[in-house]
Amino acid sequence: MARIRRVAAGERQAGVLAWPGVVLRKGSPHAAPVRRVQQRLRALGYPAGAMPGVFDAGLEAAVRLFQAQHADRGGAALRVDGKVGPVTWEALFAPPDGAAVAAPPGPLAVHALAVAATQIGVMERPPGSNRGPEVDAYLERAGIAPGAGPAAARAWCAAFVYWCFDAAAGALGVANPLPRTAGVLDHWRKAGRAGGTRLTKAQVLARPGLLGPGAIFVHDYGQGLGHTGIVERIEGPRLVTIEGNINDGSVPGREGIGVFRTRRRRIGDERLVGFLVY
Repeated sequence: MARIRRVAAGERQAGVLAWPGVVLRKGSPHAAPVRRVQQRLRALGYPAGAMPGVFDAGLEAAVRLFQAQHADRGGAALRVDGKVGPVTWEALFAPPDGAAVAAPPGPLAVHALAVAATQIGVMERPPGSNRGPEVDAYLERAGIAPGAGPAAARAWCAAFVYWCFDAAAGALGVANPLPRTAGVLDHWRKAGRAGGTRLTKAQVLARPGLLGPGAIFVHDYGQGLGHTGIVERIEGPRLVTIEGNINDGSVPGREGIGVFRTRRRRIGDERLVGFLVY
């Protein structure tokens, strides 16, 4: 489907606040339109930077998350680049269509989700090895030495989640509340003591509004094995997620090979233990 027509500076389309004629990005000197963007994002439930009129890293992360969750008025996905050009501006200020979007839990989750989106497409080298420069970095950040032990012992989905939140915490200048672990179920057990909120599947099914973007889902496969990833958005009973150590179908078998966005998860999945919110 064709993208929307790019509106000229100062032009007002039906119900849409006029685009200011400049692309807003991190460090932008245009305080007035930046404040409008901040106000609009906050009204939609997104944290939007620390200082009014300042396009900082927090605002950039909020814009990225908004872009990941929305389409333009023609139905095409927005480009996730953290910049507010005419297409993102129109999507941001378009009249509401009744679609509800859950609010992000907080600045750390917003940043972590933005970090995770930058990693989509990272692949193991070679596929199926649980190795590669980026994979080794995820594991090492979570306390696993690169190449240590057999490949099966280097499953890295939880390490990827930890790495995303750790990178986000560093950018925000705050402590990372996640326990340093590459174990999915170990994370679930320790999350309560580490300051995270554990939501069981039953709680979320009873009150879907508890769940928002940036939450971490946890699956238990039995025998100490599990899988985890970060929720990007909720589409009815399904979750759109960003996950590490999964397979997009390009390589035969079920062995994870990279970081991908997926719509395969369901809130009611029998293997789902629950969600962690930070």
